[in-house]
Amino acid sequence: MPWPPASTLLAPLSPWFEAVRRDLPWRAGDLDAAHPDPYAVLVSELMLQQTQVATVIPYFTRWMERFPNPGALAEADEDTLHKAWEGLGYYRRARFLKAAVDSIAAEGWPGDLEGLARLPGLGPYTAAAVGAIAFQWPAPALDGNAFRVLARLLVIEGDPKARAADLRAWLAPALEAHGPSRLTQALMELGATVCTPTPACSRCPLADRCGAHVTNRTAEIPPVAKRAKPKASCLWLLAMEAEGHVLLHAPADKGLLAGLWRWPALDVETLPPARFSLQGTHPITFWPGWTQVYTHRREHVSPLYLRLEARFETAKGLRWIPRAELPNLPLGKRDQRLRDLLATPGQTPLVAPDPATLIRACAAPSA
Repeated sequence: MPWPPASTLLAPLSPWFEAVRRDLPWRAGDLDAAHPDPYAVLVSELMLQQTQVATVIPYFTRWMERFPNPGALAEADEDTLHKAWEGLGYYRRARFLKAAVDSIAAEGWPGDLEGLARLPGLGPYTAAAVGAIAFQWPAPALDGNAFRVLARLLVIEGDPKARAADLRAWLAPALEAHGPSRLTQALMELGATVCTPTPACSRCPLADRCGAHVTNRTAEIPPVAKRAKPKASCLWLLAMEAEGHVLLHAPADKGLLAGLWRWPALDVETLPPARFSLQGTHPITFWPGWTQVYTHRREHVSPLYLRLEARFETAKGLRWIPRAELPNLPLGKRDQRLRDLLATPGQTPLVAPDPATLIRACAAPSA
């Protein structure tokens, strides 16, 4: 590696970080000692995966009030767990956190990086971040922000993640020299607040030694990864109520929505809107729709409410739940939105799926 020594190149980071570091609820005051609460570090690192700091702060605060230690989280059931995570997204993180903490509550904290990496859901980056920040182990933690900073600093062509092993070996002596927790968090802070995709080089403590800045190449290093075009769909999101109960999909065991209750979502192409008589026994209410954006798809959502006189036998996976329990059930953001709309006045639609068709779509085959 023809790179200058990391200990020298990164030396300005520590004093810069000391002057500008944000006061975050999971960040220890003394960065030269082991963290007083490794559990708080673990919670914060799982929450910060693919989520911005400003979004995480209130969730972290509520989480630590609800589950202040590994033992409290180990005792939580799945609905309680997912309700506390509700709205933060990427719910697999909550299940990984619970599984990791179950192990910690039973066996104690692992004593080395390899042991941390074996905990559910941690992986190389999170294990290294927890090791460095919580335990002062000189473990290089490279997330997207760190890769971007180092790619520009060292003028790495192409995807810097392809050089991950080289970068970890290069960075380790600097962690020893400047302190694992301090330098790890300084590098994260620089990438999150200064060396962003559109960098503020005038505020960077490394600008005078940054190869991409000196050669005016910050816009092209690292290259922007191409993303697949999100798949679009249109759906009816249906709240159906009968005898004080609402109809919901029970949580799945696997997948992106595992652990979450969901309203029935019906494809508009399969159930196209049609004019129907509003004098029947199944009045429909609707609200203006919205577009729900996910990483790989976009859903054009049309929310509906259908009140029935009596419950029916449901299709597999659907359950009638007392409406009074609805506020306590964990829902994803899309389904939370319809839950909240139920407390607001709706409108009578001019066109909508036929109520009998909606019922058939949610009923058991023999019903």
